[in-house]
Amino acid sequence: MLPWIQLDSAKVPGDTSELRLKQRGQEFSIMLGSNELMNSRLSGSEEQLAVLAEERIRHQKKPSVLIGGLGMGFTLRAALAVLPAEAEIVVAELVPAVVAWARGPMAEVFQGCLNDPRVSIHVGDVGGLIRASTGKFDAILLDVDNGPDGLTRTSNDSLYDHNGLRAAHTAIRPKGVLAVWSSGPDEKFTRRLKDCGFSVEALSVRASTKRSGARHVIWMAAKP
Repeated sequence: MLPWIQLDSAKVPGDTSELRLKQRGQEFSIMLGSNELMNSRLSGSEEQLAVLAEERIRHQKKPSVLIGGLGMGFTLRAALAVLPAEAEIVVAELVPAVVAWARGPMAEVFQGCLNDPRVSIHVGDVGGLIRASTGKFDAILLDVDNGPDGLTRTSNDSLYDHNGLRAAHTAIRPKGVLAVWSSGPDEKFTRRLKDCGFSVEALSVRASTKRSGARHVIWMAAKP
């Protein structure tokens, strides 16, 4: 078996943690310490984050979508595949190196999706964008941690507490949706979403595009 080769590393702004980009043949992995945040072989649940959200905002002819976390571009590419030509998609990525990796060593994985005219990249904190917005987005898709806690950096906890969820509720237009990806279930998070005025579905989806293997959780929190 081919060995893993580390291509690059990058500090997470505002934190002491470090991301590492690794490659083995045609396979890529982004690591945070001993945790694998994403792998180029597993894209199913990240794609469903976009597909399931689009189903719930299909009534909008010119939807505005905020994606928190660029990752390996799986959610972005899935969003581009299902959203109309009039859509606007903002991708907020905290770590500048991740954007550089998308245009550099992982360009083949991204398939040119960053060049789509519907896409704009915001290098910075997605939480700041959310707090600065009122009725701006039809959908906010969050995949910045392994679940509703600040794994990548502790300050991300503020995305998932009551104040953060109320800010997301304010930033979303009526009949819009907040979609959150997680590696596993979290009943306390479901309750917090309901406390903040959302109608909530916690959906179990496959991690891969195959019909077998591990499952992840996606919350679809709709704003009435």
